[in-house]
Amino acid sequence: MSNPASTSSTSTGSTASTAPAGSRSADGSAAVERSGGGALASSHGSTHIAEAVVSKIAGIAARDVHGVYRLGAGAARAMGALRERIPGASTSASQGVTVEVGERQAAIDIAVVVDYGVAIADLAAAIRRNVISALERMTGLEVVEVNIAVNDVHLPSEDSDGDADRESGDARGSSSHSRVQ
Repeated sequence: MSNPASTSSTSTGSTASTAPAGSRSADGSAAVERSGGGALASSHGSTHIAEAVVSKIAGIAARDVHGVYRLGAGAARAMGALRERIPGASTSASQGVTVEVGERQAAIDIAVVVDYGVAIADLAAAIRRNVISALERMTGLEVVEVNIAVNDVHLPSEDSDGDADRESGDARGSSSHSRVQ
């Protein structure tokens, strides 16, 4: 995520832009506005939505799109793979998702691994639609941008089930000897 044009520190330690809604910072990225108003603030009080909440919603919405194999860059995926091996542990819903949340707006960065054969431009558009729809419906925040970084392509031959089949000699096109791993 890029740094907004002008920032101020909040009580949670995150930074907030003071730019008007829909404006762009000096580097061209969308600026997240932090000012009162909207459905999250009323005369009876205000509602603050934590970045972890927005990150989880965005991660789940992105994973729901057909063609997304996994979220996260190399290091995050490696940690996720280790976490999956621990009994009772699960992959973090926010893995591969970075957010910047204001009082009324949010900006999202998502790192994905796509399935081989998927049209990446169409997949990115579908991820954006799904993430924006879920976040705006569940939080009331205006999503000003969803940036998607495609970090890898998952090949069908990389499946662990395929590795088990190859070891037993049942894989398509396998020879009589198994591959050394």
